[in-house]
Amino acid sequence: MDLVIGIIIGVIVLTVLVVIHELGHALVARRYGTVVEEFGIGFPPKAWSKKVEKSFLGKNVEFSVNWLPLGGFVKLQGEHDDDNGRGDYGSMTFWQKTQVLLAGVAVNWVAAVVLFTILALIGLPKILPDQFSLSADTEVIRDPVVLSSVGAGLPAANAGLKSGDEIVQFNGQPVAAADDLASLASNAKGKTVQVIYKREGVNHTTEVSLRAANSDKQGYLGAGPAQREYIKATWSAPIVGIGTTVQLTGATFAGLGQLLANTVSGLVMKLVPNESTQTAANARLSEAGASVAGPLAIFGVIFPAAEKAGLTFVVMLAAVISLTLAVMNTLPIPALDGGRWFVTALYRVLKKPLTKETEEKIHGTGFMVLMALVVLITIADIGKL
Repeated sequence: MDLVIGIIIGVIVLTVLVVIHELGHALVARRYGTVVEEFGIGFPPKAWSKKVEKSFLGKNVEFSVNWLPLGGFVKLQGEHDDDNGRGDYGSMTFWQKTQVLLAGVAVNWVAAVVLFTILALIGLPKILPDQFSLSADTEVIRDPVVLSSVGAGLPAANAGLKSGDEIVQFNGQPVAAADDLASLASNAKGKTVQVIYKREGVNHTTEVSLRAANSDKQGYLGAGPAQREYIKATWSAPIVGIGTTVQLTGATFAGLGQLLANTVSGLVMKLVPNESTQTAANARLSEAGASVAGPLAIFGVIFPAAEKAGLTFVVMLAAVISLTLAVMNTLPIPALDGGRWFVTALYRVLKKPLTKETEEKIHGTGFMVLMALVVLITIADIGKL
């Protein structure tokens, strides 16, 4: 049931984020006189549609609800760069087209700011070591230390401990932070210690025989501790919202750069017939693959896990996805907003006409490459599952 609810929540969140993205395009396009022909929720085939004579998007706009509930779209009149009729997107100036294309990015970025601001008021999960906050108006709230993972056949598992158990005391010492547990286990390595833990609200006691060595880096206890931390603010919540969004924008760009570097260098190194180079190449490609999640992982793993963790984490995930949509649509990738702008700008610089055929060929090829990547990532997701 958690899986089903998680998938439903994921579909709703993604649809809302894409719909407001497309709404940004539509509103700015209408402002400059471009005719909005259709605004759809989901993707065809159509489930329902109605043409409205007068609406906030203009006259005779067709509003539709479609059977594939993964986002939405806006259809503008004369969407190609060389269309020049009255009310055509193509007849706008380059600066006006820039505003239309970047409006979706702006809406998603602002949505992330709003969501992070709301979270800052109720408790913003801390996901970065140096996450932005104002010390004059910040309270850091820490949840109890729990076991996030328990290795099979290792001391914690042998003593009956399970993932999700809250560690109350370790060897007679209270455990207030995740680092405390690692330190206490290291100090008592090779010994048998008493552990008091809480499971489903009830305290239990067990004896754990710790390992004497940790050469495999699985810990002397053989379990991974975790502790959720939240940043809570009052008057500075909007500032924290903006600061967090800016900080995560930079981190997202840095992560994409590292992903690209690992992929390119890994593929190049695979061409070198040397065992150590091949091993290094496999490691880089593996790291690149592990840092990418496709639709299967997002809807089948990430959203169900967030739903199980609580509403705060669903909102946090929505903010991160909104920010990611903004970042991805600034990149010069054909078929995405940034790619459309880049192609238009390039032809302006080259002083060459961007014909309908050329534009469709460029963005059509880009779209097919994107779909191929989605398929490959989905296959990788199956392997992860």
